[in-house]
Amino acid sequence: MNTLRQLRKFWILSVTTVVLACLSDAVAQTSYTVTDLGILRDDWNLSCAMAVNNHGWALTQNGFLPNNSPSGVNPVPARDTINIGELKIDLGSLGGPNTNTWMNWGGINDRGQAVGISETLVPDPDGEDVCALGTGLTCRPFLWQDGQMSALPTLGGNNGQASDINNRGQIAGTAETTDIESTCPFMAHISLPVIWEEGKPQPLPTVDHDPDGFAFAINDLGQAVGYSGTCTTALHAVLWQGGTALPLPGIGHHGAIAQGINNQGQIVGLVGAAGTFYAALWQNATVDAVTTLGTLPGDFAALATGINSRGQVVGSTMNSSFNWSHAFIWQNGVMTDLNTLFPASSNLFATMANKINERGQIVGMGTVLSGPHAGDTHAFPATPVNASVGTSVADVAPTHPKSNLPANVRQQFLQRFGLGRFAQ
Repeated sequence: MNTLRQLRKFWILSVTTVVLACLSDAVAQTSYTVTDLGILRDDWNLSCAMAVNNHGWALTQNGFLPNNSPSGVNPVPARDTINIGELKIDLGSLGGPNTNTWMNWGGINDRGQAVGISETLVPDPDGEDVCALGTGLTCRPFLWQDGQMSALPTLGGNNGQASDINNRGQIAGTAETTDIESTCPFMAHISLPVIWEEGKPQPLPTVDHDPDGFAFAINDLGQAVGYSGTCTTALHAVLWQGGTALPLPGIGHHGAIAQGINNQGQIVGLVGAAGTFYAALWQNATVDAVTTLGTLPGDFAALATGINSRGQVVGSTMNSSFNWSHAFIWQNGVMTDLNTLFPASSNLFATMANKINERGQIVGMGTVLSGPHAGDTHAFPATPVNASVGTSVADVAPTHPKSNLPANVRQQFLQRFGLGRFAQ
């Protein structure tokens, strides 16, 4: 399947009010305690925490990635969970116990409402396989609350995806219409950025008459961010506010994606460059330029996916083969490998950091260093502590640890998280 299609279809990203610490103010470097959340089922090999609320509840995707899985097919079976301490709450599925859920850049708010995508029991009549789980079933956005999962309506099409929810209950994502995108080189319905309010999808405008778009994140003011483009290309990073689509600057004509926004309107994401992409920060919608955060030394690409109201940014870097390499935190104008702030006792080498809450807790995924699950990928929350890190994971694992995931995991993850368009 064309990796550019995944950018349109599968880029799937709640804060309390606090006093903003400006980016120019000092944010003390700290160390973290790290919890290995494991995996929902012991015989699976992958979990990744994609979102966290201000109570520290982590929204986590779990699955099994088989070694013979063809490129582009993601973990089957797969389930979403909410992790509260040692408690794992399986969110279920719209299609019953034998169908799957996923979340891409899913969201959870402080009320415990969560969003993502789920298979139904209905085969996709056009064979789009939007959930990308290899089953060909219709894929619907969902809202989970009070122990129940319910489907969110589309714009008349078969599929949709929900990617974030704020503390007002507004949900950001994308939804298909009944129209076919006639200029697309493969079969695809037009999919528009939407905000669901009280269960009803409100389509958002795109930029320059682009046929498609995706809203990835939404703050408590109702400002949403994402991209506008075609079925093959993310042309513009976009901020939506007051019913208006405001394009955000990139670098040249290489494309850009806005992935996260805090309540002060600071936006993070990535900007394309020649043959790669870099983590990016937009201070507000009126600036004339993007601040490129770059990547870590020795790595080739980076994306920023979370920002809190203190202006702390988290994200992930990749090596020259576009394998997930290191989780990072960016503060005081400096990008730091999160592994240098994790104690050696954590037993996880962090390869992805996805979101950061107002308490400074970070969630993501890492490679297990030792024990019966060595080489598997496990979800984690990292909680800041006021202590010196001492010996860190980076000290005991100076090179990237060996992963048990199959060799084609790079392509599968690039497609799943929407980076295929920038990795060519």
